[in-house]
Order: sequence, then structure tokens, then C-alpha cells
Amino acid sequence: MAVLTVARFAALAGESPVTPAERAAANEITPDLLRAHIRFLSSDLLEGRGPATRGDALAEAYIQAQLEGMGLKPGAPGGGWIQKVPLVGIQPTFSGPAAFASPMGSEAGVLGENFVAVSGNQKPESKLENAEIVFVGYGIVAPEYRWDDYKGVDLKGKVLLVMNNDPEGTREEPNLFAGKTRLWYGRWDYKYLMAAKMGAAGAIIIHTTPSAGYGWQVIQTSWKGELFELPDDGSPRVAMKMWATDELAKRIAALGGKDLDALRTSAESRSFRPVALGVTVSLAFTSTVTKKESGNVIGVVPGSDRERAGEAVIYTAHHDHLGTKAGAKPGDDAIYNGALDNASGVAGVLGIASAFADLPKAPARSVYFAFVAGEEQGLLGSEWLAKHPPVPAGRIAANINVDGIGFYGRTRDVGMIGLGKSSLDADFMALAKMQGRVVHGDEFPEKGSFYRSDQFNFAKIGVPAAYVKKGTDIIDKPAGTGKELERAYEKNDYHQPSDEFKESWDLSGAIEDMRLAFWLGCRTANAAAMPRWNKGDEFEAARLKARKNE
Repeated sequence: MAVLTVARFAALAGESPVTPAERAAANEITPDLLRAHIRFLSSDLLEGRGPATRGDALAEAYIQAQLEGMGLKPGAPGGGWIQKVPLVGIQPTFSGPAAFASPMGSEAGVLGENFVAVSGNQKPESKLENAEIVFVGYGIVAPEYRWDDYKGVDLKGKVLLVMNNDPEGTREEPNLFAGKTRLWYGRWDYKYLMAAKMGAAGAIIIHTTPSAGYGWQVIQTSWKGELFELPDDGSPRVAMKMWATDELAKRIAALGGKDLDALRTSAESRSFRPVALGVTVSLAFTSTVTKKESGNVIGVVPGSDRERAGEAVIYTAHHDHLGTKAGAKPGDDAIYNGALDNASGVAGVLGIASAFADLPKAPARSVYFAFVAGEEQGLLGSEWLAKHPPVPAGRIAANINVDGIGFYGRTRDVGMIGLGKSSLDADFMALAKMQGRVVHGDEFPEKGSFYRSDQFNFAKIGVPAAYVKKGTDIIDKPAGTGKELERAYEKNDYHQPSDEFKESWDLSGAIEDMRLAFWLGCRTANAAAMPRWNKGDEFEAARLKARKNE
């Protein structure tokens, strides 16, 4: 639950959380404005806004033009509107399937069907030759939970078969790994990072829909074609990053005479130790490795207070999507338009920027609007921005992120991903109460949303963050309708060509969400004190370090 003193909430509840000027400026955020931005950014003309493509450049130019037209100032570090983000593009070419073998027989990992592999080391050749596979459970090392799946076992040169997600709480320990809430330990990027630290040659993540939070088709589309990374910074890397369907993973374990379900059961305990399967994998492919470039588009409303203008509130929304489908058949829809994900978020933050531009006086702190690149490739643009921010990390008051807006009307509720983690809770709850709505955290905690969008990179450098999420309790609709629509989108449209703008969308609820996000930024930019993480939060130490290093 959110940490909120009675006195603080009473003070907020007893006064208007917004000024008349802020209330008037919020009227700049209208359904027609959002609709216009979404319609253009998700049009076929932008060809899915794939990183470092013509469509990507068009999106950046459009966003810059909108910010200039509002009267904002260039906000990129060093001046200008665009912070260049260096990328390494990796396009693999496979000569055949992955070959899994043991004395008991063999299995094939058919690329693009039941198996996915990409290069992890930005090299033109990737090769595994009879590499031994070791099951490592969740592949987690978490001292605070007294958990270590590796137990000091030498895994150099091995290929790790690893479970998705993280352990759930038990009756004896209900808060173990936050119960059903997915932490960063449960994310795929953590799994590959830990495998690299262990010296493994590669890692295969076992996909199931419950453990991933999405179906196998999302893996097939998201890990296909040319993929991008930031340039190699010398940190450990695996040679190959891989995924396998649950069915294939079971067959791999069976080749070694093991039952995968039994192995997974054993991995739910602290006593688990890595299990060599007696199975090897061989796979080789070449990769075309190219240096490319995208950009974070950044505008700023400079602060009006002499002392606090050097501090900042930063709004973020990612402007990229997946581009076009390689090898599409004639007549197929080959464009990943990314209307909801995340043309809609860009539209929302542009609307918020227009509201700030309409204020008669700028807030005390500077307010930045960063439309970041490469989110779909692993939060690349926001990672680069967090490493090269416009002001030092300790002087960034908060990050407010928008990744998708509501499309089915007004709701009685509104979500805040990150609720319970920082002092931003108090203002968010007071503003929602003013709107007559209730606040909840992540309605789908098993998805680990806090760790899979751009606010995560700001949190890692200590910046308190809020990800504004649409509600699902739709006014004048039967209970449960909103969640059903969310699940249908996840199943049918997420990372698919069908994520297209629809004239039937009702953006009246999105307007309330974006106005709330605007007012949250106003309060944060004008507050006397900087926001803070709640005591004991996982990012508190990073904040204290950042503030100390100002």
C-alpha cells in the first residue's frame, strides 16, 4: 500500500490540488487533439516507426514541429531538439534449426516456430557447438530474499535453461518476491544479464503465457528481423539470447531423462541447485552488424524560480514501434502501426506539453518532455537519456511516463504503476479524488509493468517515477468489461499489425488521465521539497547516492 501520512492526505483533501490557471490550462488536452496526433503517428505513412528508419525520422520531425509550435524550448543535453541515440543493428541469418541432442535422441528448435535466437554479442558470427545445457530454475540471485539459484556452480561456456518470472510467495512467506507481483528478477533482461555474469555462452528462456504475461506470438514478432542495442560498453554478454516454447523445453528436458515440471517444482525452493540435463545444443548463424542512429526528441518549459529552475520534472513517452513485417505475403498487413503502443502515449504527452505551454506562468522547476527512442528494443532511448540527462540525476524531481492511453471511455478508477513506492502517491491520490476517482496500482501485477517501460531507467538512477495507467472500471459498462478489453488487446493486437487507430475509440477517459498527469507534474514542479522513495524501497539507495553527488 502507499505510504501516506494522515496529516498529509488530510491537507491535500481539504484544499483544491490545482490552481484555477492549471485547471484552465488542462482544457488544452482534448479528444480531438489526441485523436489527430494518434492518427498521424500510427498511419501507414510512418511504416511502423521502426528504429533508424524513415518512419522513425518522420515521427521525430513531427514531434519536434509540434513542440516548436507550442513555444517550448529545445531541451536536449548540449542544446537542440534531438538527443542522438547510437544504435547497433543486428540482423541474423540462420543456416538451419537449433539441434538438441543426447544419447537418447535429438530434437530440433525450429526458428520462428518453437524457438527464437538472436546474437547477444554484436559480432558477425555466433556459434554454439555441442554446448551443455543446464537448468538453473529462475536464474535469480537475490540476497535480500536469501535466494541464489546458482550456488557457485561453474557455468562457464554452458547454455542455461531458465524459467520466466520469479517465485511467488508461499503461505509461510507471502511477501517472498512480492508474491504475484513480477519484479525485475522476473524480467527477460535480468535473466540474460545474470547468465552473462555467470560466464554462460547462452540462455534459453522458457516461454509460457502465464509466466510471460503475453502469448508466444509476441515473442515471434518482437524478436524477429533486425534488432537493436546500445553500443557494447564492455559489460559481460552471452553469445546467444534464446527463447523456447514450453512444449520444446519439455522435450529438451526429456532428452536427458528429466521431467521439466518436476524440475520447475524443485526450483521453487531456496535449496535448489543447477541441474545438468545431459543434453547439448548446436546452432550457428551469421549476423549483419551495423551502426545506426535514432533520437530522443526533447523540449522544455524552463522553470521560473531562480533557485529551482535547475531542477526538473521529466515526462516520457516512447515514439518507436516495430516497423514492418519481413517476408509478408502479398495482401497481408505488413505494418506494425503501434497506435495504442505508443502513438497514443506520445499524443498524451504532447497534450500535456500544450497545457504547460498555456500556463500564464511557468512552474518553479523546469519541465522536460522527452519522446524516447527504441523502447521496444529494450528501453534503449530512455537508458541513454538516463545516462546522459539534461540535468544531474539528483536534481530530477520525478519522471512521469505514459505508455498507452485509455480508448474505451471514462472510468471510475485510474492506475499508477509504482503506487506504494514514493511520495508521489499523495499528490496522485488527491488529484484522482478531485476527479471523483479511485487509485489502484498495477491491476496485472504478474506482468511486472514497472520494469518494462521507460520509467524503470529513471528509477535505476534514483528518480521517483509514476507510470500513469488507464483504469478499467468503465462508467456505464458491466463490471469486468475493462479488464476483458485489456486481455483482448493483449491477445489479439499487442505487437501485432492490428494495433491500428480506430475512429470508434472513446478518448473521454484518456482526457481525464492526461489532465491528472498534467496536474501531477504541476504539483511536483512547484513543490518546496523534492519527491522521495519510500523508506526501504529498492531504489532509495540510488536516490540518496544521486542527491549526495549533486
